[in-house]
Amino acid sequence: MFFEIVRFVLYAGLIVLIAKYILVVTLRKLAENLNLKPKTVGDIAGYATSVPELLTISISSMNGLISTSIFNIVSSNIINFIQYMASILFHKNRKAFENKAIKIDLVMVIITIMIPIFLVWKKIEIQIGIVPIFLLLYALSQFINHNVHKLYLQKEDIQLMKKIEEEGKNEKGNTRKTVIYIFTLIVTGILLYVIGELLGETLDELCNQFKISQTIIGILLGFITSIPELITFFEAQKHYKAQKEDEVLGVVEATNNLLTSNVLNLFIIQSIGILIYYLI
Repeated sequence: MFFEIVRFVLYAGLIVLIAKYILVVTLRKLAENLNLKPKTVGDIAGYATSVPELLTISISSMNGLISTSIFNIVSSNIINFIQYMASILFHKNRKAFENKAIKIDLVMVIITIMIPIFLVWKKIEIQIGIVPIFLLLYALSQFINHNVHKLYLQKEDIQLMKKIEEEGKNEKGNTRKTVIYIFTLIVTGILLYVIGELLGETLDELCNQFKISQTIIGILLGFITSIPELITFFEAQKHYKAQKEDEVLGVVEATNNLLTSNVLNLFIIQSIGILIYYLI
């Protein structure tokens, strides 16, 4: 069993390291290369940092370990929120909470934590009937997020667009960089898939041969797969502080990273896990 535990830690750690040092970094460079707004960069980072959850939950569900995937989501979303708050306190950006857009986003984040806890409590977390409800809630969350930012972050967006206009058009060679970043993302995705397959085999052995609780493994995976978010929350705020720009922009990026990650985990990735479980 010791060998299987080592393999579990190794494969899960590799997924996190690749997501942290290659996937997230490349996506950030791509976003900056295209002069995207902080909200958009945060959204992209949210998609990138949810890749480990997508892999571990898909692999767990393929192997019939649906409880592992459920508790992976619950623990990931809770840990993401704790890490986000820690990053805000560390950078002393609590004043940004006065912005209504950020307040509403955080209310939605808290909802993404309460829903899975409620479903586990009622023991209906793996019912296939919740999948269409999840998809509707995902669409609703995107609608709310988009509109509150249009309403309450107009001043910050105008300031940022003026800065981009002053800097002029993208420098020569940016198209080449964009192609390189996209190619890197494709190769990274393939690598993550291969490691995910190996992790799935190890999970199957730990749960079925050595009878380790799926709940315990799911919670451990939640801790491991939340590490990329920890990095991006801190770096988003550090980036804008280093550039001596409005620090609320760093909080906007970190908040959208958190919201996108939690919403994807619960409504999309959880739905994928449930569908895989029922189909296979």
